[in-house]
Amino acid sequence: MKQNPILPNCNQLAEKFGEKFQNLKVEDMNLLFWGEDVHFYKRGSIIYSEGDSAKGCYFLFSGVLKVFKTGMEGKEQIIRFAKPGDLIGFRSVLSQERACTSAKVIEDAIVCFIPGNVLTKLIQENSNFAMELIQLTCKELDEANDYITDIAQKTVRERLAEILIQLETAFGLTEDGTLKIALTREELANMVGTATESVIRLLSEFKSDQLIELNGRKIKILNTKALKKVGGIL
Repeated sequence: MKQNPILPNCNQLAEKFGEKFQNLKVEDMNLLFWGEDVHFYKRGSIIYSEGDSAKGCYFLFSGVLKVFKTGMEGKEQIIRFAKPGDLIGFRSVLSQERACTSAKVIEDAIVCFIPGNVLTKLIQENSNFAMELIQLTCKELDEANDYITDIAQKTVRERLAEILIQLETAFGLTEDGTLKIALTREELANMVGTATESVIRLLSEFKSDQLIELNGRKIKILNTKALKKVGGIL
């Protein structure tokens, strides 16, 4: 039986957090992680759900989460994927509103919960950290604006090509060119904003055009330049 991994301590959490947020002192990190409210979650686990009371935010130490909204008839719309070092759910804490998204584990993850009052205290006392969160919020809003534009102006084929390039950029490739993140066809469809059947058909077309190779959920990128051209990426 596979055992759960050893959970990180305060110093390990602080080191990972400091890779993205570089304006926190030792005492700030101690405040963030003194309780070490850290948990291991298996694939398929829900970290929080849309409509939950936002009592805090979540720091992803390892693994991958999908952040999504639920639309009509329970259909998911994936907003983004969170990877190690990401902070999620903080905007709901700052706005003092209920969670506007849900987060689900798609690769076994270690997640640390940060209480809302701790995050607020750091923001009030550390203007540089507050600016980093503002910049992160702006980046996420820019990505949302780009997605809205793509939905309105690009075909499904173009959007799927762009999504594959985005996944390559965000998660990287193995030595043989395979995306390091393996998604179901439904998850890809929920990113693109189309039916699963359409994604299956288009992936087959990309394979026929020798842009990619398929091996179950694994996708190998054969021609990044041509895929960018299909996606209208400069």
